Amino acid sequence: MLPIGFAMTIDELRTICTAFPLVTEEVKWEHDLCFCIAGKMFVVAGIDALPFSVSFKVPAEAFEALLENPGFEPAPYLARHCWVRVRDLAILDETECRFYAQQSYRLVVEKLPTKVKKTLNINL
Repeated sequence: MLPIGFAMTIDELRTICTAFPLVTEEVKWEHDLCFCIAGKMFVVAGIDALPFSVSFKVPAEAFEALLENPGFEPAPYLARHCWVRVRDLAILDETECRFYAQQSYRLVVEKLPTKVKKTLNINL
């Protein structure tokens, strides 16, 4: 576990995201590292420029409030589905990153078709 206040890196983000069941990772659009469950993205990290950015799906009721935090903005192309982007992954510590990744994972899993969840034996 990272010390509290320690800024996140892509490798630490990968460790958090791949710890969830049935997660795959792939690079999409040539510069986005995507963590997926059943082919659906739940975390997207921009890896083509510094600082690294990271996007998460958030509950609709939390979306607007999160955008008031420094470093948070609507995620390009995904904001209408309540995704936020953190412009610099380093502003998050491990606890925050784990929280947002787990929340996003859960939100995406909840939207999977029942048949897919049953096939993959996913229970939340």
